[in-house]
Amino acid sequence: MSDADITVHCRPDRDDWRCTVTIGGDSGATRHELSVRADDVRRLGSGATVEGLVQASFVFLLERESRESILRSFDLSVISRYFPEYDQEIRRRVGD
Repeated sequence: MSDADITVHCRPDRDDWRCTVTIGGDSGATRHELSVRADDVRRLGSGATVEGLVQASFVFLLERESRESILRSFDLSVISRYFPEYDQEIRRRVGD
């Protein structure tokens, strides 16, 4: 699945962000709700937009599991519980 198949929309939620991610444009598309803390954006994003960080995070996830296996609602920080290499890898991807 390419980056073009991942649509990210984020909106501010106090100091943090709420993002809706759609994977795939077909009838089997999946939708995911993601909360992103401002601290995580600063820690992981290194100047990337929230949308860019979320996009890169979903590309990372899709390299490891199917879109149907990704949780429907979660906090960005939970990814590193399932994939310990996430923090280091995502910093590299977004240009730390």
